[in-house]
Amino acid sequence: MTLTTRRGGMRTIRSLGTWAVLILLACGSAWAQSYPGKPVRVIIVFPPGGATDIVGRIVFQKVGEQLGQQFIIDNRPGASGTLGASLVARSPADGYTLMVYSTTLIANAHMYKKLPYDTMKDFVGLSPVAQLIGMLSVHPSMPVRSVKDLIALAKKRPGEISYGTAGVGAFQHLATSLFANMADIDIVHVPYKGGGPASLGTAAGEVQMILTPISEVLPYIKGKRLRPIAVSSDKRTAQFPDIPTIAETVKGYEFSSWMGTFAPAGTPRDIIEKLNAELKKAVADPAVASNLSSQSLIPMHMTLDEFAKQIKVEYERYAKIVKISGARIE
Repeated sequence: MTLTTRRGGMRTIRSLGTWAVLILLACGSAWAQSYPGKPVRVIIVFPPGGATDIVGRIVFQKVGEQLGQQFIIDNRPGASGTLGASLVARSPADGYTLMVYSTTLIANAHMYKKLPYDTMKDFVGLSPVAQLIGMLSVHPSMPVRSVKDLIALAKKRPGEISYGTAGVGAFQHLATSLFANMADIDIVHVPYKGGGPASLGTAAGEVQMILTPISEVLPYIKGKRLRPIAVSSDKRTAQFPDIPTIAETVKGYEFSSWMGTFAPAGTPRDIIEKLNAELKKAVADPAVASNLSSQSLIPMHMTLDEFAKQIKVEYERYAKIVKISGARIE
């Protein structure tokens, strides 16, 4: 074979390679444009009726309307969401199995000794869709009307004031453990079988305080069975502008959770970009935003890159919070 022939052959190979890449890109783009071509299953890792379930149903009903396709909700609760997450991690990365989970996904990575998936490698974040803020409330019998009063009382009575939670490692447990650590107070953890029972127990006077998502204590606040004294966000809320933040007394304190949407790792970029754009449209819809707000949830959206960075930040943050709480699940 002559040098000229070899060079011609190499040019042909390079040309074929270029065309192959272009064809693959075109196919990927066409796939994304036709997606979804069949119903999409949305795994919600907690039972029906909870905040994660409510958010998933509200948002994906709208996404389905926008795309003209069914997004079918499939509740797979158990083990703080790890059972549902395990199912998603094993699903084909084709965009037809999605997941709705909260920051508990990240907290579990530090609480569980062993998980059936890699939290940081087996999922790709699509976008957070709602932010969840906590309310610090006390039983009306408590001689407390502010965070400052509560801290002063707890210092006078170390180990005597108890707080309710939905269980080890739950929002209430982690949020209150962080508060107690930063305020340097000794209070007693009393776990219940859910945020609802914990809120009811506090309203009944079984425990003296609770720091839980606003929606769970709102009925008791309206009925004057609980006294709200602060919110857990870094800024006051539009819903309760007269209620201060914990951070106004305990500098640097902030604890909030988000409800996020995920797909199995390896899902084509074109598809996750399309889903991200549709989620942005959904949470911006006035009816969806109003529906979320009525549940004391704040509509939320991030780009794919922003959410990926946020997940890494949360991973480091929850490592510290879980360590402070002492939460550990074998």
